[in-house]
Amino acid sequence: MQLLTRRFILHVLFLALCMYGFSKTGSAQSKSHQSSSAGGYHLIKKLNLGGSGGWDYLYVDSGARRLYVSRSSHVVVVDVDSGKVIGDIPNTNGVHGIAVASEIGRGFTSNGRDSSVTIFDLKTLQPIGSVKVEKNPDAILYDPATHRVFAFNRGSSSVSAIEATTGSIAGTIALGGHPEFAVSDDNGMVYINLDDKSEVIALDSRKLEVKSRWSLSPGESPSGLAIDRRHQRLFSVCENKNMIVLNADKGSVISSIPIGEGTDATVFDPETQLAFSSNGEGTLTVVHEDSADKFSVIETVPTQRGARTMAIDAKTHNIFLATAQFGPPPEPTPERPHPRPSIIPDTFVILVFGK
Repeated sequence: MQLLTRRFILHVLFLALCMYGFSKTGSAQSKSHQSSSAGGYHLIKKLNLGGSGGWDYLYVDSGARRLYVSRSSHVVVVDVDSGKVIGDIPNTNGVHGIAVASEIGRGFTSNGRDSSVTIFDLKTLQPIGSVKVEKNPDAILYDPATHRVFAFNRGSSSVSAIEATTGSIAGTIALGGHPEFAVSDDNGMVYINLDDKSEVIALDSRKLEVKSRWSLSPGESPSGLAIDRRHQRLFSVCENKNMIVLNADKGSVISSIPIGEGTDATVFDPETQLAFSSNGEGTLTVVHEDSADKFSVIETVPTQRGARTMAIDAKTHNIFLATAQFGPPPEPTPERPHPRPSIIPDTFVILVFGK
């Protein structure tokens, strides 16, 4: 009887230990799963900026904690931490892009309708000068290697190089196609998407010479362009729902990654090794750089219809997207046979996505 009791007690203890171990393992697995599912990008804030008219590029100055938002005829400046509007840059007719040269305290906008670049003071946000460039400048960037601003003139298939400190034209280079977006490697090379040629151009920013011209096939009609400077990789998002990864030294295509429809922008986060594509269908494609030659889509995040332009805050890793509510398109005309849907006034928002 004593032996039976001892065996019974040992059996109960064994079962209890097994159940405890299962509970701990199951709890750990549950927490791991919850951590994985909750670790994705999601909407954390919505900034209702309102107003009327369209928009184009966004630019985040992470050091100054500012978000610049182009709004057709002016640029709205937002504090990225509070979400409050802190300034406005007026008289930028047909503004597309914004570039910032923090070391000299100047900012620059590309004004498509005026074929000009506005120079403004970073402290006061007041315009301090204007530079005439060729037809319809679209993208714009500051190249720290040369202290030059490059305005990419879509209407004349050229790029204007401007000395940032003086505002004088250093040169104008023919590109042989419509520039859509561009990035600098910060070491003397600028890379440019040509959407009508489905190509990327490598431009020497010191000599102001086109060095190479590379096909993006199977990508077609590229828009946004981003760069991983550490591994010399270019990310070009294309109209046919492809993100093309190029070797920036050789121009060879490394990977073609499926993305959503209606993309217009891409960014790369060097700390997280993530590339993003903002898609007008209302999604954000998130791609992980597993290695310099291997890439994988890790999630497709629902956003909002029309959220196709984007910027990233290097400090918080948050993604900023611009969109609005849309009404029916206006009647077609010979000049605009396929007009875009109308924008409902006062519905313009900035969507902030993070983890």
